[in-house]
Amino acid sequence: MVTTLGIDGDLTAADLLEEVGIVLAYCGVGLLMILLGFILVDLLTPGRLRDLIWTERNHNAAVLVGTGFVAQGLIVIAAIWASADDFGEGLITTTAYSIVGLVVSTVVFLLVDLFTPSNLRRDLVHDEPHPGSWVVGTLRIVVSGIIALAIL
Repeated sequence: MVTTLGIDGDLTAADLLEEVGIVLAYCGVGLLMILLGFILVDLLTPGRLRDLIWTERNHNAAVLVGTGFVAQGLIVIAAIWASADDFGEGLITTTAYSIVGLVVSTVVFLLVDLFTPSNLRRDLVHDEPHPGSWVVGTLRIVVSGIIALAIL
């Protein structure tokens, strides 16, 4: 965590540079985990998500990805908050907890797909808005909130 201060309580240039490096490292881990979440959803759904969202302007795909970003972000935030004061250990625990979140989110997605009366994966990238995209997205955020609280 960013807490280093100089001997007299003032932030020195070296301290600031170190803290900026720590912030950038945590941002890197967080962004990597969010990108991995995007890749997992892309693998689980038909079509390419980036094309579905930015070219075809697919509402369902955008809801699925947007809520996935929020969900994974909650876990990363909680993992950083709970990370040890030791920078190296904090990066390791943040990465580990984030991977747990990705795995659980994927399992939840697959379970919902299994118990849905239609093909959820296909429905969530269909052209017309589908209420299932909000249901799955909300469920992913709630599950990630549970994981985040368990981390804290």
